[in-house]
Amino acid sequence: MPKRQDIKKVLVIGSGPIVIGQAAEFDYAGTQACLALREEGYEVILCNSNPATIMTDTAVADKVYMEPLNLEYIAKIIRHERPDAILPGIGGQTGLNLAMQLEKKGILKECRTELLGTKSESIERAEDRELFKELCESLGEPVLPSDIANSMEEGLKVAKEIGYPVVLRPAFTLGGTGGGFADNEEEFLQIMKNALSLSPVHQVLIEKSIKGFKEIEYEVIRDSNDTAITICNMENLDPVGIHTGDSIVVCPSQTLTNKEYHMLRDSALKIIRALKIEGGCNVQFALDPKSFQYYLIEVNPRVSRSSALASKASGYPIARVSAKIGVGMTLDEIRIANTPASFEPTLDYVVTKMPRFPFDKFTDANNKLGTQMKATGEVMSIGRTFEESLLKAIRSLEIGIWHLHHKKFDEISVADLLDYIKIGTDDRIYAIAELLRKGTEINTIYKNTQIDRFFIRKLKNIIDEEGALKYSVGNTDELIKAKKMGFSDKEIALLWNKPENEVFKTRKEACIMPVYKMIDTCASEFDSYIPYFYSTYEGENESKVSDKKKVIVLGSGPIRIGQGVEFDYSTVHAVKTIKAAGFEAIIINNNPETVSTDYTTSDKLYFEPLTPEDVMNIIELENAEGVIVTLGGQTAVNLAQPLVDRGVKIIGTDCAAIDKAENRDAFEKLLKELGIPQPPGRAVTNIEDGIKAAEEIGYPVLVRPSFVLGGRAMQIVAKEEALRHYLKTAVEIDEDKPVLVDKYIRGKELEVDAICDGKSVFVPGIMELVERTGVHSGDSISVYPTYSVSKKVKETILDYTEKLGLGIGIIGLFNIQFIVDEKENVYIIEVNPRSSRTVPFLSKSTGYSLADIATLVILGKSLKEQGVTEVYPDEKMRHYVKAPAFSFSKLNGMDSYLSPEMKSTGEAIGYDDKFPRAMYKALTASGMKLQNYGTVVVTLADEDKEEALPLVKRFYDMGFNIEATIGTAEFLKKHGIKTRILRKLSEGSTEILEAIRAGYVSYVICTRAILSGVHYEDGVAIRRTATENNITMFTSLDTVKVLLDVLEEMTIGISTIDA
Repeated sequence: MPKRQDIKKVLVIGSGPIVIGQAAEFDYAGTQACLALREEGYEVILCNSNPATIMTDTAVADKVYMEPLNLEYIAKIIRHERPDAILPGIGGQTGLNLAMQLEKKGILKECRTELLGTKSESIERAEDRELFKELCESLGEPVLPSDIANSMEEGLKVAKEIGYPVVLRPAFTLGGTGGGFADNEEEFLQIMKNALSLSPVHQVLIEKSIKGFKEIEYEVIRDSNDTAITICNMENLDPVGIHTGDSIVVCPSQTLTNKEYHMLRDSALKIIRALKIEGGCNVQFALDPKSFQYYLIEVNPRVSRSSALASKASGYPIARVSAKIGVGMTLDEIRIANTPASFEPTLDYVVTKMPRFPFDKFTDANNKLGTQMKATGEVMSIGRTFEESLLKAIRSLEIGIWHLHHKKFDEISVADLLDYIKIGTDDRIYAIAELLRKGTEINTIYKNTQIDRFFIRKLKNIIDEEGALKYSVGNTDELIKAKKMGFSDKEIALLWNKPENEVFKTRKEACIMPVYKMIDTCASEFDSYIPYFYSTYEGENESKVSDKKKVIVLGSGPIRIGQGVEFDYSTVHAVKTIKAAGFEAIIINNNPETVSTDYTTSDKLYFEPLTPEDVMNIIELENAEGVIVTLGGQTAVNLAQPLVDRGVKIIGTDCAAIDKAENRDAFEKLLKELGIPQPPGRAVTNIEDGIKAAEEIGYPVLVRPSFVLGGRAMQIVAKEEALRHYLKTAVEIDEDKPVLVDKYIRGKELEVDAICDGKSVFVPGIMELVERTGVHSGDSISVYPTYSVSKKVKETILDYTEKLGLGIGIIGLFNIQFIVDEKENVYIIEVNPRSSRTVPFLSKSTGYSLADIATLVILGKSLKEQGVTEVYPDEKMRHYVKAPAFSFSKLNGMDSYLSPEMKSTGEAIGYDDKFPRAMYKALTASGMKLQNYGTVVVTLADEDKEEALPLVKRFYDMGFNIEATIGTAEFLKKHGIKTRILRKLSEGSTEILEAIRAGYVSYVICTRAILSGVHYEDGVAIRRTATENNITMFTSLDTVKVLLDVLEEMTIGISTIDA
């Protein structure tokens, strides 16, 4: 059926800020969907509150609303815009839930707006566990014995009937939040309580546990004509029991027999036909490895995390095709390259996805994996064999490991390792490798992990090759074998005890260089050229090198805390600008969730690890004009020096300039020359020097390792013993890894993103951070234009920015963070000689596309030639606020106070003509629950009591009840605030935790002593309980102050007639 002509305007709902379980893959899907609809001539209205992404760029849709994603705001937009239809299945669970609410509340009927794609009855049948179970039973498809419980009593009864072990899944939550396995009643009680409170409908599904089964997924797509195809299937390396987002996933499946493959494929197609799904859909199965028994675990009636992976793995753009199916087109009418979309892709290679976890930043979080997703991002790699694909994926993760070897397991005994691998963890695969090195039998490992023997045998092949290499130093036959298996030069150099460049030389002389294979969706059955490549060491090269001038842009790798999708935003902009300037634009990246790794973005895409060797191989082949390293975050910046050492031309900010900004001594020298103040501090290389430096500077001090991103391992310490503990445990300190000890200056923090072309500097806006110094800028609420700093301070900031840009030698983007103390002295915290996390927010707020302007500067077009002549344009009259979004509920065991170490996973934007309203929107959009009534629980560090008093009084005057721990309560009562005392843990009572769990508390204010350096365990437990019970919690009084401004503005007061 041709596309519908009766629809003109379509609303697309995005997925909001990035949280664990719902990341950049939905922005990739949303961007594709918007572009596909516009390609077909529809007017597209987009609503999404995430400023960090390409999706919310004004070029992607006809109109972009960056309003909070809740019913109230979406309803306003629909009533204002009157779209003919909504495309709901693109914005993850958030978008789907909203579309369902709009329908239930009658808003769609009122505005005559219809849902496109899969019908709401079908969505409900797939999402509602009971309806889904009934459907499967009617089709004769096996589902797990399970039941729904709405209370603890019902739950215990169900668990007894089914029999332990059971798994709990709360209804309508994201990424498995609040679920888990219970082996007995005691574990059940604990998980059930949390699950009931987290489910918006207080409903929990309890089902039989099938830990140890294989987990298999099929990505399928169907149109209104009932044509349904399989795009690809995927197999989790880990058995059922670990969230698929946290598992190593291989595509296509490796261990299924032909019979099993077709049995599950038939089942997946049967179920999506019965559900009448229109568009992409993901079906998850559990398969008993010992028989043909399988169960349907779940069906996602929307584009999911797996769809992004399947799209990149197969070259089949699922979201684009789904959007077109939504407007009535059929698979045979939609074209991909020059094949119809009804043609099933075939894969003649192996794809491996590995998750990227935040445990390197959150050492206190529990790294045991379960049904609750914990990964912040992922990498994908492609090879001819599983071994090659896996080793390339490990190199892509950027966790300091370049091979199937983690030194933390070297000295551990076989018995302890066997114990360790029984539980799924983020690093279990390296422990298995160590067991194989120590001669453990494959069967023993299988019994302890239930990981298929096929995969363990493949790991053993890698270990065996290590041994063979050790005994054949310099042997080219062995070298070819190792390279085909995916070994890096760095690992071979270690095994041969030679420098890495010597291995490269040996390789080059023997002509052992990689070839690049194309990913086309049809294994060459049709003649097509898709510029999407992966490297391998066999066969012929399929990447055609053109004679155009080329520029290579290095991507930013996996999404992690501190380096999110904001860097992909800059990368994509740069590529578009490079293409428009007449160059061939080439991207190297390995993140399947992003827009930059969509092969239609650039002229050529290489899906490869971002290491010197892998990047160098591409540069050798392509012979580019230059490489841009300043847009892919710290990942790309860290590659600058190794590439220059290998003779590569870096364009834009060069290595000398990067070093001037990042090397402590060089930077201090430059600041002295320019006469710019910096907090006193120094770099130390051993513990005693650190103690001495802190004594001379004076406590409190800020300590951190040199060269960090996202404030990793940053702390404020106020006492010598705390500093000793930090230097011993938190960081590796030696000659190569200095630690910076700086004076902690308490003040306002401000930030700029600027562009320098070598002659002049352009600063589109100055951002003010709400939280004072000591909270990482990525976790702070950021406001443009500034709201409380003087003209004099701004002038100083602009002066320093100009001097630094020119003094360092920046060509392109740079970011500077400042402190302003009470006396209006301005200090420099740091300069980042690259694109930063705030570039998308500032670009969208000021209307200047920073990444585009900077890319043209890098290509040699000055600011003046681009028509940018002033240093600082007029500030906007509207207020723009960026608020952080956190994923604390996903990482149990982690303390959620705000500190110099970044903890947020995403961000949301709010804007309005009035400042408190912009703040209200940003806080709402970031997921914060804002209530103007209820109870506030207060527990303060001694140093904060005076400052907090007027704030608590404002809550009290608005009609809130105040409850506090004894020290705080006495203080508040003395100052006339009626306060109920809550006893705390250190007094042998759980009263305060019970109060937080009881459900009547609106806010918890729990500050932590910074200056005295005394920390109580009470605070940790209080913060954890607030997080687990989804209660808005503040650890910074600056945030509380802003919240009060918002509540007072948004609340209509009451008074007597004669007041």
